[in-house]
Amino acid sequence: MPPVPPLSETTIDGPKTARWVLEAGDCKALAAQRIARLGIDEAVAPYERVRLHPGGSFMMICVEGSGRVLLDGRWLTIGAGWACMAPPRVPNAFHALPRKPWRFLWLRYDEPIFVAPLVSAASPVRVKVDAAQLRRVWEGLRGEWESTRDSKALHHWIELVQYHARRLAEPWRRDERLRTLWARVHASIAEDWSVASLAHEAHVSEEHFRRLCWKELGRSPIAHLTSLRIQAAQAMLASNQDKQEVIAQMVGYRSPIAFSRAFKRWVGCLPSEYRARV
Repeated sequence: MPPVPPLSETTIDGPKTARWVLEAGDCKALAAQRIARLGIDEAVAPYERVRLHPGGSFMMICVEGSGRVLLDGRWLTIGAGWACMAPPRVPNAFHALPRKPWRFLWLRYDEPIFVAPLVSAASPVRVKVDAAQLRRVWEGLRGEWESTRDSKALHHWIELVQYHARRLAEPWRRDERLRTLWARVHASIAEDWSVASLAHEAHVSEEHFRRLCWKELGRSPIAHLTSLRIQAAQAMLASNQDKQEVIAQMVGYRSPIAFSRAFKRWVGCLPSEYRARV
């Protein structure tokens, strides 16, 4: 897989893009859920967003059309009926393709480093969704905001947004085997895990385990293991002064060079650069 070219913080709308955005500064009920802002975008090229060091979880639900999204260090096309998400302090980027408009719902959270984020390394990177149902929720909130702005009604709609967001970010309730497995992996992240050992721990065949991970998490077992390791490394880099070689060993990398390469691909910078930021 070719490396992603260096990214820079970017905000481009273009003359044909239409956006509706609701900010926590304007709506207290959003702030109560730690939602910094949410919206509905009808993106038309050259629409583009790059966020190098977002301060909270991000979630996007594609309703119509398709666009390109940076997921797990590579660009993927996301079409209607799919949701994708990213944890805090992991670069996320997306842009419209030069075809028909790309319509999607989105929300960003405000989650300081001491707060457990909604989207974690254990969350799926992408997942199939009922986009029409979610669209009704966002449109319901928009309709109330643009009309009477009744506080109880707004609270109701934002509670629905939060409910659906949490359901997407926490897939474990759908499969107990995965929940138990990844909790075990998280507690023993330094172990030399392989697809075979992970499948054995989940009591399924390797092939079935691969299919299960793609269905529930939108990524391969090894990609999900890498996600858990990199997020654990981020927490360590932010909270202690251990050498990077030590942290690499603690999250399961025998080679500091391999750790640095994986970290840069997933986070967009070297471990030393990340530590300097936080």
